[in-house]
Amino acid sequence: MNFTFRPLDPLQDSELLHGWLTHPKAAYWMMQDAKLEDVERAYMEIAADEHQEALLGLLDGRPAFLMERYDPAHRELVGLYEPEPGDVGMHFLVPATDAPVHGFTRAVITAVTAYLFEDPATARIVVEPDVHNKAVHALNEAVGFVPEREIQKPEKRALLSFCTRERFARAVAA
Repeated sequence: MNFTFRPLDPLQDSELLHGWLTHPKAAYWMMQDAKLEDVERAYMEIAADEHQEALLGLLDGRPAFLMERYDPAHRELVGLYEPEPGDVGMHFLVPATDAPVHGFTRAVITAVTAYLFEDPATARIVVEPDVHNKAVHALNEAVGFVPEREIQKPEKRALLSFCTRERFARAVAA
């Protein structure tokens, strides 16, 4: 699958995102009860923040998933671990569908990880999914993430995991 990425437009894309984020499948995003305005506001804040950004992943020019990139030295993980130069935080969401395609989510996380490593300044990708989200733990492992430890974030107990460029290359070559 050939994915492309574009910056998310908080106003233009908020209705689409609202449907994705409030679906029961997106429970780990903790926006189940969000109103359209809440989604708009959350992504306007991201767009205005120099330490994070949201992108839409496109398949054949159509929105297929959401990706967020953040600087863990300034967002999400401040005080929860010791960031290293070149650390980049990431979230991704594949929306619910009535017609699932086998291997699609794995293709998405592979594309997201490859996209982040296209930046030569990225040395390591950091993720912090909910400890109970076993499906995403398996996907993370499939592309080279290694769990380090559990951490307590304000909103959840999370599994802090890291992926280096070398581990990613080995994982996708296997």
